[in-house]
Amino acid sequence: MTEFNKILIANRGEIAIRIMRAANELGKKTVAVYAEEDKLGLHRFKADEAYRIGEGMGPVAAYLSIEEIIRVAKDCGADAIHPGYGLLSENPDFVDACDANGITFIGPKAATMRALGDKASARRVAMDAGVPVVPATEVLGDDMDAVKREAGEVGYPLMLKASWGGGGRGMRPIYSEDEVEEKVLEGRREAEAAFGNDEGYLEKMIVRARHVEVQILGDSQGGMYHLFERDCSVQRRNQKVVERAPAPYLSEQQRTEICDLGRKICAHVNYECAGTVEFLMDMNSGKFYFIEVNPRVQVEHTVTEEVTGIDIVQAQIKIAEGKTIAEATGKACQDDVRLNGHALQTRITTEDPLNNFIPDYGRITAFREAQGMGIRLDGGTAYSGGVITRYYDSLLMKVTAHAQTPEAAIARMDRALREFRIRGVSTNIAFVENLLKHPTFLNNEYTTTFIDNTNDLFDFKKRRDRATKILIYIADISVNGHPETAGRPLPVSDLKTPRAPDYTNEVAPYGTRNLLEDKGPQAVADWMSAQKQLLLTDTTMRDGHQSLLATRMRSIDMIRVAPTYASEMSQLFSVECWGGATFDVAYRFLQECPWQRLRDIRAAMPNVMTQMLLRSANGVGYTNYPDNVVQEFVRQAAQTGVDVFRVFDSLNWTENMRVAMDAVIEANKVCEGTICYTGDILNADRAKYDLKYYVQMGKELRDAGAHVLGLKDMAGLLKPASARVLVKALKEEVGLPIHFHTHDTAGIACATILAASDAGVDAVDCAMDALSGNTSQATLGTVVESLRHTERDTGIDIGSVRQISDYWEQVRAQYAAFETGQQAPSSEVYLHEMPGGQFTNLKAQARSLGLEERWPEVARTYSDVNDMFGDIVKVTPSSKVVGDMALMMVSQGLSRSDVEDPENDVAFPDSVVDMMRGNLGQPPGGFPDGIVAKVLKGNTPNVERPGKSLAPVDLDAERAKLSDLLEGREIDDEDLNGYLMYPKVFLDYMDRHRTYGPVRVLPTRTFFYGMEPTEEISAEIDPGKTLEIRLQAIGETLDDGDVKVFFELNGQPRVIRVPNRTVKAATAARPKADPANENHIGAPMPGVVASVAATVGAKVAAGDLLLTIEAMKMETGIHAERDAVIKAVHVQAGAQIDAKDLLIELE
Repeated sequence: MTEFNKILIANRGEIAIRIMRAANELGKKTVAVYAEEDKLGLHRFKADEAYRIGEGMGPVAAYLSIEEIIRVAKDCGADAIHPGYGLLSENPDFVDACDANGITFIGPKAATMRALGDKASARRVAMDAGVPVVPATEVLGDDMDAVKREAGEVGYPLMLKASWGGGGRGMRPIYSEDEVEEKVLEGRREAEAAFGNDEGYLEKMIVRARHVEVQILGDSQGGMYHLFERDCSVQRRNQKVVERAPAPYLSEQQRTEICDLGRKICAHVNYECAGTVEFLMDMNSGKFYFIEVNPRVQVEHTVTEEVTGIDIVQAQIKIAEGKTIAEATGKACQDDVRLNGHALQTRITTEDPLNNFIPDYGRITAFREAQGMGIRLDGGTAYSGGVITRYYDSLLMKVTAHAQTPEAAIARMDRALREFRIRGVSTNIAFVENLLKHPTFLNNEYTTTFIDNTNDLFDFKKRRDRATKILIYIADISVNGHPETAGRPLPVSDLKTPRAPDYTNEVAPYGTRNLLEDKGPQAVADWMSAQKQLLLTDTTMRDGHQSLLATRMRSIDMIRVAPTYASEMSQLFSVECWGGATFDVAYRFLQECPWQRLRDIRAAMPNVMTQMLLRSANGVGYTNYPDNVVQEFVRQAAQTGVDVFRVFDSLNWTENMRVAMDAVIEANKVCEGTICYTGDILNADRAKYDLKYYVQMGKELRDAGAHVLGLKDMAGLLKPASARVLVKALKEEVGLPIHFHTHDTAGIACATILAASDAGVDAVDCAMDALSGNTSQATLGTVVESLRHTERDTGIDIGSVRQISDYWEQVRAQYAAFETGQQAPSSEVYLHEMPGGQFTNLKAQARSLGLEERWPEVARTYSDVNDMFGDIVKVTPSSKVVGDMALMMVSQGLSRSDVEDPENDVAFPDSVVDMMRGNLGQPPGGFPDGIVAKVLKGNTPNVERPGKSLAPVDLDAERAKLSDLLEGREIDDEDLNGYLMYPKVFLDYMDRHRTYGPVRVLPTRTFFYGMEPTEEISAEIDPGKTLEIRLQAIGETLDDGDVKVFFELNGQPRVIRVPNRTVKAATAARPKADPANENHIGAPMPGVVASVAATVGAKVAAGDLLLTIEAMKMETGIHAERDAVIKAVHVQAGAQIDAKDLLIELE
């Protein structure tokens, strides 16, 4: 009796490793072979010896080369070859070559393989043995007319099958004669690529079918056992997805019948070694029909091993050595082979279920596998750092679960799948989890078309993979820097993460929001009027940082301190934390959702009213929106968490504010109708904006339903003496509680507030000390101290103010890059009259245009533009228009007279044209006729309310459109409103979010500056889920322009590759298809172009085959989606392509 010393495994991946393990346990040495493209395959390193094969051949052709494998076997002294499954495992020529060279082939004899391995021949054997078969043709010839005749004789629908292989390769369903030629040729090419032989035949398709197979082991002495049956009905593209043993729906009588049929056909040919006899079971009749014999070990052999306790691979080796079936299995007779419980196997692959199961490839950046009782893992190249190539099967890992009942086995498998964490490549795990929970599967009612006909299997969320995305972001910023901080001052190197002060109250004290919730907005207004104390609004979370730090403050720094506000600052009237420029800047620059910010602050500070700045018909945008868009935005903002809406119009046009005000009132929130202050009421030369003007506007806002009258001094122009006069008049004439907002740009804001307080103002805006002064608001602590021990004492604890201010001081230090550099207050504001928030943003714009050194000129020009436009109210968005014009004039060297000169042709900024058209509304007295005529080139402006002429937006249609743009994502009301305000900004944000994940959870220093080697941070992505991230090292730039960044994530190594944007990649990339261009046809997956049918200039009809792509041994046809003419073909047969590469252009 032969004893093998060394076994060569003529295969790769998972099955090669499985065979090596079996051989090692038997004390035998193993030899691996590998193609050049597979040199990092794990099977190579699991063997005792490994040799490269197929120099100059393709990645699959190498494994199909009999000569190469025999050469290695002889050179290394192997005395046996195990073929595994697939590749050469069913090729009798390979068996002959082994025999000719004195090497034992671990498998059936060549004659048996020819009789049974060829599916067409196997049918004849089955019929001779008296085993029922499905009606089918003989092996197909090349004459397509003859093929169609044979197909018609059997009857449609049919299944094309490859004669020399399995795994769904080369199989195609054919439903009518007009599909025959295309499907047969396509299937033949796939079979040739997978098995080296393109023979095939057509078989009648049983529509409600189950796939059941019997495992056979036979020895050379005529002994033979069956190891019971397996259910393999859950398939996709005829490739098995879930396999079970035993088939849970069979009766004992049916089990006996099918096992006897399987044994009968193998006994008829004196079968040796392991083989699988496959049957279709007609669910309607319960009858079994022979399909084929697979003369090899099957992928799913593991489930049979689990329920029988027999190692099938070891049995194969022992039988090949000449041992009896009893010796090979350890079972004295068939009756000793018994079932123990139930097992099922699933295959974790890199196929993407949401993208038509297109195989993914790339580097596995993280791999965490399942463990525990009853779980068996059989894997190939599945480990962190492993590379999945486009050349081979997409299998990562076979997972086998064993338990005593089918239900327990399914539950165990579900648990195991949820334990896996695989990053870097797509997987089918979520899909398989869905499948295991589906009622049809659980009730054993599934057929072989279960997956194809069950759309809700695909109804699952892709894994968010937030940790990997965050690492990609950190790596990118660490390598390339943040565009917002480039060339700007850095924070101090030893800066610590800010820590919010402790709070004393576990339950937040009763505050203004509680009053609003209990009694409504009018009660809040009445309460304000009845107060002696001066009420304060803290603007630090919005206008404070907008005015000082270009609106760049991140949510994490606000939310961290919100509970302290709730506990220690419950006497505040409100906290301004939302709206205005903070809305779009959150999307644009901070990569975070402003709605999430509002929700989080609201949750952390439930007792104090939140406040937003609403630009009336401009929403939080820079143009007028249809009325229903503004109404919907207000409704959603109120629902998400805004309590006080400061509603203003950038030109003080009350008519333009009514829609927004009505929406706030309908939402039962505090409507603060707001006057924007400009000019100087005590200056007779600025009579346009005199006391009478402001009182009249106040009355209009009161009559429009405002609960509170806002007085918004956005530039800090209101002087103390003027404040006394204005506030007194408004209190007497209008009768509403007054809420005053000003800026400290000139350094006099505290004095103005105290003067307004003396005149009876009800509430004022201040910023916490550390973020006050200059272009921000007055210093909150100073106002609190100034009013202590007076009848207007704010009641706010100065100790709490100082503690919170200390926190904001730590926060501000992180934003050094966004400081304006203004060291002191400036009376220049009385010249240019810029709003505080715009002052910092315009300076940043000037810097980006190279005009930073010419700032005084920009300021003077800003004043000139205001005069040229007729002395208008300047607040976003009107202030932005003035700023755009000023920057354009300075950069082009234009004076006011140059612009107004009729002989000079001037290209005005779009924002100026838009405003002169009337799209922002009308200022008091309108715009000067001369500038309107020049800007509009004679066109007539719209002098009515802009929203009046705008058609309502179909919100349902926009929601559906946005869902389509975001690949079917479910769109909630918050996202819809964000999109309606800023369509492109929102889509850009979503695109970045898909790439980088929830970067809002990162510390601010990390967000703006990345990390340094050895630095460690923590980031909480969900309550109780914190990532521990350590940057170990940053590698050198590689030839392809990428940089490897080495991390530890929760103690596990991760390697992230990001492009070095300062280095041009050495590799040339193919052009990508534009998804918005219907004339572009892009690659749906990476792979190799197998054939090209399209030619330039040819006319094609919808459905015509253009080309085929082969990836991981599966072929996919690309068809024309409409009638067209081929404009260009960008690829040729054999070309390597990546997903989304441009393949064909139509015209």
